[in-house]
Amino acid sequence: MAESVTKVQAVTQAALRGFQDADEVLPPYHIEAQTSLTERPLRSLKFGESFAVLDAYGDIGMQPGPEGVYFQDTRYLSRLELTIEDQRPLMLSSVMQDDNGALSVDMTTPDIRLDGQDEITIPREVIAIERTKFLFRGACYDRIGLRSYDSRHRTLKIAVAFDADYRDLFEVRGTDRQKRGKRAVQVASGTEVQFRYVGLDEIVRTTSLHFGPEPKSLEPGRAVFEVSLPPGGRCSLFVRVVFEAHKAFTSAPAADQVGEDAAAKLSLAAGSSHAKPPKGLSEGTIFARAYRDTRRDQRALTAGITTIISSNDQFNEGACRATADLYMLASRTPEGIYPFAGIPWYSTVFGRDGIITAMMALWIDPNFAKGVLGYLAATQAKAVDPAADAQPGKVLHETRRGEMAMLGEVPFRHYYGTIDGTPLFVMLAWEYYSVTGDRETIAKVWPALELALAWMNTYGDRDGDGFVEYARDTDKGLENQGWKDSHDSIFHTDGHLAKGPIALCEVQGYVYAAKNGMAKLAAMLGHDDLAQTLTEEARSLREKFDAAFWNEEIGTYALALDGEKRQCAVRSSNAGHALFTGIALPERAARVAENLLSKDGFNGWGVRTIARGEARYNPMSYHNGSIWPHDNAMIAMGLARYDLKPEAARIFQGMFETSLYQDAKRLPELFCGFMRRRQRGPVSYPVACSPQAWAAAAPFAFLAACLGMELDHGRNRVRFRNPILPPFLDGISIFNLKLGASRLDLRLQRHENDVTVSVLRRTGDAQVAMVK
Repeated sequence: MAESVTKVQAVTQAALRGFQDADEVLPPYHIEAQTSLTERPLRSLKFGESFAVLDAYGDIGMQPGPEGVYFQDTRYLSRLELTIEDQRPLMLSSVMQDDNGALSVDMTTPDIRLDGQDEITIPREVIAIERTKFLFRGACYDRIGLRSYDSRHRTLKIAVAFDADYRDLFEVRGTDRQKRGKRAVQVASGTEVQFRYVGLDEIVRTTSLHFGPEPKSLEPGRAVFEVSLPPGGRCSLFVRVVFEAHKAFTSAPAADQVGEDAAAKLSLAAGSSHAKPPKGLSEGTIFARAYRDTRRDQRALTAGITTIISSNDQFNEGACRATADLYMLASRTPEGIYPFAGIPWYSTVFGRDGIITAMMALWIDPNFAKGVLGYLAATQAKAVDPAADAQPGKVLHETRRGEMAMLGEVPFRHYYGTIDGTPLFVMLAWEYYSVTGDRETIAKVWPALELALAWMNTYGDRDGDGFVEYARDTDKGLENQGWKDSHDSIFHTDGHLAKGPIALCEVQGYVYAAKNGMAKLAAMLGHDDLAQTLTEEARSLREKFDAAFWNEEIGTYALALDGEKRQCAVRSSNAGHALFTGIALPERAARVAENLLSKDGFNGWGVRTIARGEARYNPMSYHNGSIWPHDNAMIAMGLARYDLKPEAARIFQGMFETSLYQDAKRLPELFCGFMRRRQRGPVSYPVACSPQAWAAAAPFAFLAACLGMELDHGRNRVRFRNPILPPFLDGISIFNLKLGASRLDLRLQRHENDVTVSVLRRTGDAQVAMVK
């Protein structure tokens, strides 16, 4: 391996000269980074198709940047700033509630000088300000509570400045537009201001701000309240922001063109539209009722899930936040809940992200997998559509509802440019059934699974060589269509970008696992001939994969094969996915693990996407040297499959220690791959989403991997295969673990180098086994 690295380093400078000029042109849909998301604390709220990015005060102010309230990929509120006597309050604390249901901010008055006086007229810290903000059913609710601790009667001017720019999310990300629709604003009454935007897509988008009590003055961009507070006095001000799209789609594609209208289908989700309150209610009553209802909604969503408590309070805090993030990102569709990918850039359906999130959270709540399977089956492509990179049987990559997507300025209205979503979809179906035994759901999606299988064997295998590869059909689409979809993420040892069609290492593993899983489902449904055929195809693919992708010089599987079937002989985390799917030969597993956990691969916090020393290695890049928690979790699951538990625990340990440096112990979408240094935390990535669904699910995957936990509905058995616990965990309790109709409470305890399991409670007849 050392010789290979030396060779790479020797050609790097020459190679850089060859591809540097091409890299100067920014790729399409580049996320512009004029400001870093890590330079100031941001708070995120979400409900259904709406989300908010706020500063720590609960304000929306700094532009350019992602702050705002968004609905259906459009920013419906671009400014909302609170002042007292034209000054910003002093921050005391700003916390997301434990279930992410609301933002709670405590503030106080600063030292205030009125009317140009030199003397302080109102001293600081005499008025307490408590702010509560949340989203619910198409509206953002904001309560500003004030309480006086002053000995004097005070009259204060409280102002709220606001605006709505209706920027498409892709504009906010940095994409330029030549034309936009028309915007108008009016004061509708003494308590309401209305913004209206008529888009070029002929959709009318409105933002209505409702104030209570009635402000002293109300203008198109500013509301001013006059508050009178006696000693010990209290009062509350309310701002309710309602966002709606008033007009249905006028140019939806035919249902038989790319499958059902994914965006329209999503709009049918329960709670996605604003429920108008009865007339005559005060804003305070409306706020209180919405707050009560959002709490009830959250309790209903999380009822009956599996929960964990460990010996480590910090891990418990991170696990609670991860759980809250998963359910905050969950949106209801007619087929069930679907985890939106992440805030702020990806708060929508992504096929790949939803599938992997559901896989990792399967033992926590199989309803994620059920919802993902149902939604992706319903939106599966039915015909060839080059503009959407769609072919019959292909699974959706993403759907967008903003103006630019509606007009085709970006291709993502219903976009199918993902090479891995389709085999992952089939993989998830088998994993879901193996845990739940839900034959009814499998029967319902079976036609979609058959179409997916047909796609893999035809459109997926473009040249008939037995491997699934990609090449985009539209120049507006993504150049690379695996999970590492940056324009420069697939390359050769000299740094030159690979030319397609490209067969990715991990995708062949997904196809292998999909065919094995589909064979088991076919046998369960009585399709014995199909089951035998698929089993034989999977076995043949495994042999062919090893012959084509193994590279003895670098000691691991190659990143990809290019269009000429030449290896991209680059050390990458992708090889870990070959362990995850089981396509790696057993005799290769130890070397793959050694490569991943070498100093070039593992930086002390996690496994890098690309190993240090490779031509395009850059620890600050999106996919060429950064570290992604979900990627590491899948690697850990792969290591566990080959019984390399100490290696899996080492990654788990690094990721747990990473979480200790993050706000709310929340793992981000990704972070930089710089080598770990003493007394310093990991280096943040400037535009990483947080929360991100598959990062939120990662801790549960790490834990299941180290425990060797297998839920087998067919054998009615929960099995722990050679379990270990990382050093930071002495014990773990699992409550309400579901297997079919059975429910279990379990306790696993570490005793030096051994782990024992105890059954604390059992409902049903599921068995628990420990296998060494």
